[in-house]
Amino acid sequence: MTDPAVVDPRTGPGAGAGAPQGLDLDRLAAYLAVHRPELAAPPLRARLIAGGKSNLTYALRAGEGTTGREVVLRRPPLGHVLATAHDMAREHRVISALAPTAVPVPAALLLCPDPAVLGAPFYLMEKVDGEVFRSRSQTDALTAGQRRDLAMAMMDTLADLHAVDPAAVGLADFGRPEGFLGRQVRRWAGQLDRSRSRPLPGIDELRDALAGSVPEGANAGRIVHGDYRLDNLLATVDAGPATAGRPATTGGPAGTGGRVAVRAVLDWEMATVGDPLADLGLLLTYWDVLGDSDAVAGNPVADGLGPRAGFPAGRELIERYAGRGDVDVGPLHWHVALGCFKLAVICEGIHYRHTLGQTLGGGFDRIGDMVAPLVEHGLRAVREH
Repeated sequence: MTDPAVVDPRTGPGAGAGAPQGLDLDRLAAYLAVHRPELAAPPLRARLIAGGKSNLTYALRAGEGTTGREVVLRRPPLGHVLATAHDMAREHRVISALAPTAVPVPAALLLCPDPAVLGAPFYLMEKVDGEVFRSRSQTDALTAGQRRDLAMAMMDTLADLHAVDPAAVGLADFGRPEGFLGRQVRRWAGQLDRSRSRPLPGIDELRDALAGSVPEGANAGRIVHGDYRLDNLLATVDAGPATAGRPATTGGPAGTGGRVAVRAVLDWEMATVGDPLADLGLLLTYWDVLGDSDAVAGNPVADGLGPRAGFPAGRELIERYAGRGDVDVGPLHWHVALGCFKLAVICEGIHYRHTLGQTLGGGFDRIGDMVAPLVEHGLRAVREH
């Protein structure tokens, strides 16, 4: 995590005065003074929030002391931005639409579509209290009951998302459900072609096998997150005893090691309307594939996930999800293979940006190591389909 950068927007110098890379605080302060003046109170401070491997996330604080206000700013990564992969307007629209539903999301505050301000579109959202569980040092500190509750809360929240009627929240035109899975294969194949920087054995075979065996997609027409996993959630774990009047835990019965709640689902850059099994397949890729791979040891992408980290097995997650909603789960081999392909392409894109010096923060040096095990497992899964 970078040190905070402090700039008085009335008198201080611009982005060169220690501001986090990717933010010009002078330009930002001037824009906010016009569009959200209550968020432009000097001094304006910003820090990069560590952990994200795609879009950049900053904590932004305006003003001093008890009158200051902290919000969160999201913008695309620096350089090598794949088309449609880092759409700020898309994120802003979907969290705005989901605000009145059972799906916990931060309140959307402002969308700036003008790249002239920060070099790319960005948006602001409310800061939500909670913890992002992404490393073994965090999840090892939880009891077995807390880990189970957290995993089940994750699945309950996903089921709640897939139960939302897109038309009822103004998202009827947010995607094209018909042919969604086939388009996913073609889209990620195209992203792969734009991210190649080294030989990737087996990945073209996986792409072709997926393209030749696309299922019908009977569940199409649901809101799909596109990158749903534990470390894209803000959650709270209450270690104290249950007391009268407290809301029930989101993830499981009281008394199993602490009451758990998902406070916000984050990172909606790839959200659309399509087949919810794509979310399940990708989640199992993180959980059972990467969560059981030596390639992620010490790597924040999946180091704290899955049975190896003391969480329930993927089949238990799917059982919980299936019991909560009305989605026909069925066999998930093809969807896991798609998840492996998609995540391999994402990791390769991040690896490419890292080799170009276009990533901020740590944890990028081993991202490329995950591509080979993802391709290998994806090939096995698509052959089982």
